[in-house]
Amino acid sequence: MAEVGERHAKESAADAGPASDRGPAIVPGRTEPIESLQIFKGISFPAAIRFSQILVTGPPGAGKSTLITRLGGWSEEGYVDLGRKHWWRSDILAVRPREIHIGLPFVGIGEAVSVFDPQLLDRDPLPVVDSGRIMLPPRKRFLFTVDWYRRYVFEFLLPPAGLVFERRQIRARHSTHPVDAQLSLAICEAQREIFWRLAAFMHAQGFQVYIREGIENPPLRLVDPATAP
Repeated sequence: MAEVGERHAKESAADAGPASDRGPAIVPGRTEPIESLQIFKGISFPAAIRFSQILVTGPPGAGKSTLITRLGGWSEEGYVDLGRKHWWRSDILAVRPREIHIGLPFVGIGEAVSVFDPQLLDRDPLPVVDSGRIMLPPRKRFLFTVDWYRRYVFEFLLPPAGLVFERRQIRARHSTHPVDAQLSLAICEAQREIFWRLAAFMHAQGFQVYIREGIENPPLRLVDPATAP
């Protein structure tokens, strides 16, 4: 066991690091229906995943809390900074299914921020995600090490920006969500695009990722550019 621990330490030191060392920039992708599905609490999911793997993310107003409530998942939102070392070991990810807000490194901003942070929204034009600062877990090399890329399944809930804008306008009138303090259709479009590109990036890195446009819509898988017809 000591040998296994030593190997694990060497693996983490050698492999865990920023995305700039090992992958493409964030780029848009294409989707297609997932043929094999299963049903959890009346909602369709890919057949190949487990209920306890699901992490739901997406822009404000996407319906993440509603989805988690229907699933009977963890009720509290979590925040995960993808620019922080070892984010994949965070206790926040230990309880699933769960809704997570994602912190991202953006060009020109020193620390990772969420898509509704004023540090991001106050800039014109909005800066792009600095994908080279996104930290990636080590690859599984040995029998007893964790395969972080298979441990979680990331659902990106991405309704059309116009629909999200309408939802947020309604709840903004009641001041129930501070994230709606800065709101426009352009902001909703930009936030959706950020998450879409992040989904494509994580898929390219080998994470388990799928996209859904609405809770009642079926999940969609991302198509690799090399295999797209």
